[in-house]
Amino acid sequence: MSHTMSCAALPDPTYDSAFYEGVVPKRLFAWMIDATLIFVMMLLLSLFTAGIAFLLWVPVHLGVAFLYRWSTIKARSATLGMRLMNIELRGPTGARLTSAEAAVHTGSYLFAATFFVVQLISIAMMIGRPLNRGLPDEAVGAVMLNCSAA
Repeated sequence: MSHTMSCAALPDPTYDSAFYEGVVPKRLFAWMIDATLIFVMMLLLSLFTAGIAFLLWVPVHLGVAFLYRWSTIKARSATLGMRLMNIELRGPTGARLTSAEAAVHTGSYLFAATFFVVQLISIAMMIGRPLNRGLPDEAVGAVMLNCSAA
């Protein structure tokens, strides 16, 4: 089994399965960590704005969630939760996501998360396919990989 990855292509799930093993549950735990961090940020923001963020919870939450996910993914191709779970996103060539790819991935993630049926479809795609890709991943051609396999 080869554990090398160049920027020329993504690892093959058949020959380099270690890159993909256990990624789906790690994504769930990473999501729980990130959701908790965003919730704490929202509480702090609400306190600092004397409760105004509470009144505008939905649009402020979307803004905070977008900025958090986009900035962390563009910086290191992973949110803080993903880093704790030792996974990261890679683009179609195997390279880390660019700022534009991170923005598209984050926007499509927030869209999918807003609509329950779309989110279920995305989760089913992650579970039922060899590359574990959800809808936001498909939007940019990204794959979630184990960092420890690299």
